[in-house]
Amino acid sequence: MTSFSIGETDFLRAGRPHRVIAGALHYFRIHPDQWQDRIRKARLMGLNTIETYVAWNAHEPRRGEWDATGWNDLGRFLDLIQAEGMDAIVRPGPYICAEWHNGGLPNWLTAGERELRSSEPSFLADVSEYLRRVYEIVAPRQIDRGGSVVLVQIENEYGAYGSDKAYLEALVALTRESGITVPLTTVDQPTDQMLADGSLPELHKTGSFGSRSAERLATLRTHQPTGPLMCSEFWDGWFDWWGGVHHTTDVDAAAADLDELLAAGASVNIYMFHGGTNFGLTNGANHKGRYLPIVTSYDYDAPLDEAGDPTAKFFAFRDVIAKYAPVPDERPESAVPSPAFSVPLAPAGSWTDAAASAPATDAPATFDELEHLSALVRYDVDLPDGQGGELVLDEVRDLGWVSVDGQRVGTLSRTRHDRVLRIPAGRTLSILVEEQGRVNYDHRLGEEKGLIGSPTLDGVPLTGWHSTPLDVAEIAAEIAARSVLGPADASGGPAGPSAWVADFDLDSPANLFLDTASWSKGYAFVNGFFLGRYWRNGPQRTLFVPAPATSAGTNRLVVLELEHLLDPTADFVSALALGDTEE
Repeated sequence: MTSFSIGETDFLRAGRPHRVIAGALHYFRIHPDQWQDRIRKARLMGLNTIETYVAWNAHEPRRGEWDATGWNDLGRFLDLIQAEGMDAIVRPGPYICAEWHNGGLPNWLTAGERELRSSEPSFLADVSEYLRRVYEIVAPRQIDRGGSVVLVQIENEYGAYGSDKAYLEALVALTRESGITVPLTTVDQPTDQMLADGSLPELHKTGSFGSRSAERLATLRTHQPTGPLMCSEFWDGWFDWWGGVHHTTDVDAAAADLDELLAAGASVNIYMFHGGTNFGLTNGANHKGRYLPIVTSYDYDAPLDEAGDPTAKFFAFRDVIAKYAPVPDERPESAVPSPAFSVPLAPAGSWTDAAASAPATDAPATFDELEHLSALVRYDVDLPDGQGGELVLDEVRDLGWVSVDGQRVGTLSRTRHDRVLRIPAGRTLSILVEEQGRVNYDHRLGEEKGLIGSPTLDGVPLTGWHSTPLDVAEIAAEIAARSVLGPADASGGPAGPSAWVADFDLDSPANLFLDTASWSKGYAFVNGFFLGRYWRNGPQRTLFVPAPATSAGTNRLVVLELEHLLDPTADFVSALALGDTEE
């Protein structure tokens, strides 16, 4: 067995000074069949450690339904790291941010009135149960028991949120009681207040930053006077949001910042080494006065791109690391173009017109009240005396398509701060609301989704709402199960929600890039695998299809379009297209 500890100036591995050179890989953002490939490429860049968050809401989306298999098999992920001869850092939260929906906290945990990320007893009880389950996986895989785990982090950038020391003390006590013996760390941005509020004297403090390393390390040293300095999140790129640009960082500048950090003798965790993808409906959202949902890609302009191929940044970082640590002679294979082809899409009918079987309520039910985890709820209400007028909502979270008697009359967007729409006379008002991603930080964690409050028409409350949840994955599976495809529709079909299907053949499984530029907004699936959201709002143009989701022979694509296809064709292109940059 090997020991790992913190000395006066260094990390000590088997009693000898050791520098951690790590990179972030989130197992929940990578197809499990591609974990080993990404870990191996991390070693080839010169990394000796892999860091991962643990996403609670991936493991337990519904209370009591814990899952640590398949995509959630953290134990297997840690074992693969060890098999590659590397160490592991585990950051179980419970809060992770990570541009992941709700910051990793389950909806059922954040629903209702409770003080999150605090020593409030009911919250702490739920967190304790979660952490015990995580530590059942992590404890036997610690380095002093023959495993890969060398560090475990307590909470995550807590100083940016709160200062409840009793909460942190409870997390530490629970962690130690659960058999975690490796050193415990915290991470905060290097400001005096955050470093003071976000940690405890017995925890090793680390920083998160992406530039001005000497300055940030000096601030960190005032709060961590002994032991190794470490940047636990060296930001080498950034994330994208719908309606923005694709963020990139200059390769030479990023490499110079990494060089400055390593020249100072610090340890590092590169965030991200490989970002992966917000498959399904897992993207988070920003809200700093304006709601901005995050895109499906989590490419992050990382050394490995979204498809797991090395970039110029990979080789620039590799050269920097080689100045300070051994780097393998072997280099990863260069990216090869993916198959490029087009297939026509056959119409499969409408898909959001399920009967409103839900009981009538005075006010619309939120996603949370419905315990609905998918993307859409359809709200229907009879218009009094068939009248039209000025429809006013307290708030729509996050995007609503408004129809009267089946005819679209407008949209209401949270991003645009929309609340008012004039509607024509008719019998039935319908509002299809999409939850576009839950805010992943600060005090908007756990906010309700759907139609918020009591809508009015010309100042009079509308009552008798039917709130019908729509599970897009279940709908896509039902459509995919139909064996016979209809003819292609050259017109792209009528405006409004429409389903489309295409079959395509492959000689062997392959990474693919589905170009969505000629579609409007919706969701795509290949062989039942939920690729994620697309939106012509950009910047992202392609959806990544991991090779393990495809097969030799016939594959089936299902597209659930919410607005209109400009061209009813599925175009697969040879490489990622993530949108325009600021350059």
